[in-house]
Order: sequence, then C-alpha cells, then structure tokens
Amino acid sequence: MRSAFITGLAGFTLTADEAAFLAASRPCGIILFTRNCESHAQIRTLISAAKEAIGAEHLLVLIDQEGGRVQRLRPPLGRALPPAAAYARLYTHDPDAACRAARSAARLVAEDLASLGINTDCAPVLDVPVPGSHDIIGDRAYGATPQQVAHIGRSVCEGFIAQGMLPVIKHIPGHGRATKDSHHDLPVVTTTHAELSRTDFEAFRLMADMPAAMTAHVVFTALDDKAPASTSLTVTRAIIRREIGFDGFLMSDDLSMKALSGGLRERAEAVIAAGSDVALHCNGNLSEMQAVAAGVPTLDGRALERFSAAVSVTERRETFDVAAAEAELEAVLTRHAGATESV
Repeated sequence: MRSAFITGLAGFTLTADEAAFLAASRPCGIILFTRNCESHAQIRTLISAAKEAIGAEHLLVLIDQEGGRVQRLRPPLGRALPPAAAYARLYTHDPDAACRAARSAARLVAEDLASLGINTDCAPVLDVPVPGSHDIIGDRAYGATPQQVAHIGRSVCEGFIAQGMLPVIKHIPGHGRATKDSHHDLPVVTTTHAELSRTDFEAFRLMADMPAAMTAHVVFTALDDKAPASTSLTVTRAIIRREIGFDGFLMSDDLSMKALSGGLRERAEAVIAAGSDVALHCNGNLSEMQAVAAGVPTLDGRALERFSAAVSVTERRETFDVAAAEAELEAVLTRHAGATESV
C-alpha cells in the first residue's frame, strides 16, 4: 500500500536513512529541486535509488520546470526557457502563435524530463495577477485575464500530456491576488466571492478537466476567514470540487512553507482532512518527512483512483517535429530577450 504524501530528498544521493524511510513509509511520489540535480547521470541514479527503496512500480517524480524564474534544471542541465509572460506578450499580437509555441516548448520540456526519469511537472501556473499583488506570481502568469491564462495554460498541458508528462495546474483556486509570498507569510484575500468566481476561479474552471492540481496557501475571507484554501474543507469541497468542478488528483502546496502554522504532522493531517488527496513536503528534512508520513493515511478509495488516473498520463508518448519545436522556442526566447533589454 502507498501513503498519501509526496516527499523531497536532501541531496544528490539517497542516504541510508532516507532509503529506510522511503521503504517504511512508501510515499506515492518524490519531488526534486536544484539541490538534488548535479548531472544527468546523477539524477537518473537518484530517482532509480528512490524507486528501488519504495519498491513500487508506479511513482510520481515531480519537478518545478516552469521556465523563467522557476526552473530547477538550467543550462547545461536543462534548456533555456522563457517565463510565462513571454507567451502572454506574444498572445496580444497572435494568440494562435502563442499557444502553438507554448505547446511546442512543453513537448520539448517533457522529452527532456522524461529522459531523466521525471514524469510530473508542477506547471502550468494558472494564477491571474492583479495590480498591487505580490510579485511571487508576476511573470509566471500567462496573462491578466482568466480566459487568456486558460487558453495558453491548456496548450502547455496538451504539450505535456502528449509526451507522457503529468501537468500539475497551480495554485488552485488562485494565488494571483495575494499581497504576500506564501513561502514566508500567510496571504489574506478579502475580495468578494462573486469577483473571485469571475476572475481567479474562472481560470481554473476553464481547466477543470486537467488530471492534477496543487492548492494555494491563501486565506479567502469571503469563503473561510480562518483557514487557507489548502486546509479549508469549505474551500476544497465548495469551490475546488464543486464550483470549479475539478475532480482530478489534488495535492497541497509545500507543507514547509511559512504560510502554514503548527507542526508538520498537524499540517499534513489538515490538508488531508480538508480534501487533498496527498500532502506535499519539499525541503528534504528527514525529521519533518517522518512527521508528515505519520500524519497521512494510506492512499485508497477515490484518492487512489485519482492517483492511478494521473499515473496513466505518464504512460503516453507521441512523435513530433523536434526541430520545428526548437525553432519556435528559440523565436520566443529571442523576442523575450529583445523586449526586456535595458534602454
């Protein structure tokens, strides 16, 4: 049986203590960061060691490879990628070209990651920023309207899925209005439910058929004035599952982020009780990993069905014109560089 959490690892190699932990707790996934990535061969070896320790055929291997600021594999480990804003800029002139380029870039990223044993990319970001919001989203956004964000975001997901890469839309039901970075503080959004539905939630509603999503550590006072969305049963049940209509595999954002309070076991219990299928813990601290594992249940029932559906995405693979896709990506990079040069 598998446990309802995804865990980070400490470094480039799997330690004996980590291997023992993975064997005992059997998480359903691992997530990699820059601290875990030294070379292609090393990444493959680390993933292989984790899989062997867990002893499971199906394992989600996650990474954040959005492009721009959020890109764990940078040259020479990964190709140069523009931020989402580069596609947003192109979209204002040629929506079809922007979506086509975003889809092509996603296919290239998926091929790169799959060659290393990574099968899940925590992207695309579907948050819709507003004036005055914190720049934690900023150029990670595909636009300023939910329709544009969803249009480009769907193209990214299509590119990933075509190459067997599980996309994780984030940060449901929306982080775009936050005036604080949830890595460091708890954002509180006081916007009305009606306005949230029209803007923030709409981008996710338009993408509700996607296979996986990550929640936001953001309080929406119009819905639940105490708990952030990630630990709110009200938000998960009434908004994410019902109003937005997302019925896919739902994971929390990182439990070690400072937006949350309480011990790690308590945080893990809270996100599961709220309705997430799994808890995500990223920092690779073994004692925290053990606390998270103690706070989650066995992955079963509807959560297991959603996990299995997500895994099935990673078993696909289509052929495509790599050279043409690389040319499209290079054109976006060139335009972006020209648009952001100092004057």
